Amino acid sequence: MGCFRFRLLAAVLACSTTFKPTPLTADQVPVRHVEGLMHGFLALRTLDGKRLADGEMTQVAEGDRVTGRLIFRFKDGSVYDDTTIFTQRGTFRLLSDHLVQRGPSFKQDMETSVVASTGQITVRYKDKDGKEKVLKEQHELPPDVANGLLFTLLKHIQPKVPQTTVSMVATTPKPRVVKLEILPEGEKVIARGNTKHQAVRYVVKVKIGGVAGLVAPLLGKQPPDMHVWVLTGNAPAFVKLEGPLYDGGPIWRIELATPAGF
Repeated sequence: MGCFRFRLLAAVLACSTTFKPTPLTADQVPVRHVEGLMHGFLALRTLDGKRLADGEMTQVAEGDRVTGRLIFRFKDGSVYDDTTIFTQRGTFRLLSDHLVQRGPSFKQDMETSVVASTGQITVRYKDKDGKEKVLKEQHELPPDVANGLLFTLLKHIQPKVPQTTVSMVATTPKPRVVKLEILPEGEKVIARGNTKHQAVRYVVKVKIGGVAGLVAPLLGKQPPDMHVWVLTGNAPAFVKLEGPLYDGGPIWRIELATPAGF
């Protein structure tokens, strides 16, 4: 029986190369508040509270063009550095995303560049023998591709919208366009001192699509859900995320932090 299931799974995987993935509907998120100048500090921890990295999140706007950067510097010397450029003309539109992840905290050193306007995707990585490889592919990317934009988009999604779906280029290292389903899980009151705020928690699910998406859970390849907390109201803001930072990574916690010395 076990042998039969293995052969059946192998046959399905072989067929997956001959069928195009079933497209999932997706949305471009409307701009509710114009994004501008921002500089915040973050902490990356394990779920039991061990601090692994210090982070910064910055944003600079020039007209309707915005450049954001998210960087984590790990205690073991690893670096996660993501620079995203996007526009905000009624809806958010990615222009480019450049991500570097290197060091022992990651399974594989990788540098990924996505140019949304041209569909050019470049991935630099090292194979099992330590040799550097460069993979370049041309894809027809959808207008809702959201690499590097998750924190921004979640501030603009209406909490009462039952589901928002956007696209993302995943690299393993071969590029693949997947869908992110964003669903609100409810609101709660969070407090800091005598001040109380309302926050909504979202769950973000990765949908691979096609035959590969059907067999991913059987192979243990289905990415885990992410949970993100966002302040609501007139000035929505990121509060906390629990989920993997990279494909196949452990569940970590990212939350706001105070710079050292204060």
